[in-house]
Amino acid sequence: MKKLYLLFLLAPFMAGAQSNTDSIFIKKISDEIMANGKAYDLLHQLTKQVGGRLAGSPQFAKAVQWGKVSMEAMGADRVYLQECMVPHWVRGGQDKVTVVEINKKKEQIKLDALALGNSIGSGPKGVTADVIAVANYDELEKRKDEIKGKIVFYNYPFNPTYIVPGRAYGESGVYRRSGASRAAKYGAVAVLVRSLTEATDNNPHTGAMVYDEQYPKIPAAALGLKDADLLWEKCKASPVKISLVTNAHFQPDTIGHNVIGELIGTEFPDQYITVGGHLDSWDVNEGAHDDGAGVVHTIEVMRALKAIGYKPKHTIRFVLFANEENGGRGGQKYAAEAKAKNEKHIFALESDEGGFTPRGFGFTMSAEQLIKVQAWMPLLHPYGTSDLSAGGGGSDIGPLGQTFKTPLSGLIPDNQRYFDIHHARTDVFEAVNKRELLLGAVNMAGLIYLIDKYGL
Repeated sequence: MKKLYLLFLLAPFMAGAQSNTDSIFIKKISDEIMANGKAYDLLHQLTKQVGGRLAGSPQFAKAVQWGKVSMEAMGADRVYLQECMVPHWVRGGQDKVTVVEINKKKEQIKLDALALGNSIGSGPKGVTADVIAVANYDELEKRKDEIKGKIVFYNYPFNPTYIVPGRAYGESGVYRRSGASRAAKYGAVAVLVRSLTEATDNNPHTGAMVYDEQYPKIPAAALGLKDADLLWEKCKASPVKISLVTNAHFQPDTIGHNVIGELIGTEFPDQYITVGGHLDSWDVNEGAHDDGAGVVHTIEVMRALKAIGYKPKHTIRFVLFANEENGGRGGQKYAAEAKAKNEKHIFALESDEGGFTPRGFGFTMSAEQLIKVQAWMPLLHPYGTSDLSAGGGGSDIGPLGQTFKTPLSGLIPDNQRYFDIHHARTDVFEAVNKRELLLGAVNMAGLIYLIDKYGL
């Protein structure tokens, strides 16, 4: 009843936008995507023929060519590559974490672990040291005099009371991002972190970390949750010694590319609407939800608009961004080149929260613009959108907002399962449902149509 009441409240503000023509046209978009959509097939190609595609890797270069060919095949008016330099971090082999001693008694308990992205390796001999297990940074500070020469283990869990899991991810993410340098400040020789997930399995989740250059760089790895719980209990009961072996290292920066397809505007060809997702993924999985879903959403929106004969007023750019996961350089390059060319960017939409059932969109824009967008709720609601709220965008389109104050938006799928597989080996094609994936593209295409037709 509350949803219906909201729709009735919004109806007076439609100001002509909610016409029968718009409703019929968005239904046409939906029918095209749900009946003839290619997103699921494209995702199968990307995940199974290309696979994991970390920036700088041969697989990423293969993904760039796949993206270019796919956009051309799906009917883009123009497709081109935008060169950018990307970091080239290499895992370098299997990561190994082993409990070798408990209470001074020899052990050999292998823990499932993954080196964190952008971390340095331990060297072939590894690092063997006693463990200091802490719940959070407050405990780290209280025990700072104990840390020198030890391995610090951060066991900060997701807060299960948060209904939106992304909030828990953001809160616990500080330990993955800066935990190594916070521990190195007091002489730690390595760190372990509890994986950023509430999953019930034991798969570790990797992800990017950042070193503070004023402290020594030390190896860093994430543990699966069951092994994190095991280590925590062992450490609370007795002294524990661990051996950590990782082989991670950086090679020199290399050339990467954003892949850009365009539908040329008929009235305002020099004004741009951007739709995008990031082409890179982590190396340990197929990157199906993160962000293969966003990649094929982007291509599918383009394909569907072209297939039904839509002629946009503004030029719509469909961008497969490079290097979101461990550097963000694709989005930075896109905005920098737009600034250099003095382009006008009126809106940008990103899909980077998976291919689950769409729930709506988050927006970073003025209050007046948001009111206008919210008046379109009745047009998008039949396809799953029930939330058009303030706060949204994405890391790849963020630089556009910073550079031009461009209004930004991010697709919001149901995210209860997203962090179960995020950055883990379980993020594979089989985890994606075809109808959910296609519905995401339907809602994105409907929003883009309305933005193009009515502006902000």
